[in-house]
Amino acid sequence: MTDSIRLLLADDQSLVRGAVAALLGLEHDLEVVAEVGRGDEVVPAARVHRPHVALLDVEMPGGDGIETTAALRAAVPDCRVLVVTTFGRPGYVRRALDAGASGFVVKDTPARALADAVRRVHAGLRVVDPTLATETLTAGTSPLTARERDVLVAARSGGTASAIARELHLSEGTVRNHLSAAIGKTGAATRAEAVRVALDNGWL
Repeated sequence: MTDSIRLLLADDQSLVRGAVAALLGLEHDLEVVAEVGRGDEVVPAARVHRPHVALLDVEMPGGDGIETTAALRAAVPDCRVLVVTTFGRPGYVRRALDAGASGFVVKDTPARALADAVRRVHAGLRVVDPTLATETLTAGTSPLTARERDVLVAARSGGTASAIARELHLSEGTVRNHLSAAIGKTGAATRAEAVRVALDNGWL
């Protein structure tokens, strides 16, 4: 299969990864050359196997799919990225495309449509699930600054402001200011609610 499109699959759920590999492997022009279960395994595998397209999940250990997209595009720029995820949140779509992804589809996409998305991404086209594309345009960009996002990410574990300050090397007062701004921007009443709203929108 010298003319086949070489694929790398990254998903921490081995059952899902295996199913996708089996379905795409049925296509005459697609060949899965590598499978990994962690974000930090993607770049090393891509350097060895030189895939044309990497299919990345969003939520993985060792670096999420969006961080991994940016790292992969920097390390192996001729490998295009198609994000394939359960989590179809508008903020994820925008962040993934900003990181260099060529496409974003959800895991319940039919096998034939997924194979077609791979071919289109390989051809240099951009592919985004139509429903998500509409939601992304409607939702707009994240209102959070980079620092406010960092503080909310750290707040997910429920730690105190002083614990977050230590983790991010900020003063406690600065952390409280960022939390207050984030709560206001998300329209939340509490820190926990701000985290939930930001997660639901894919801003974290």
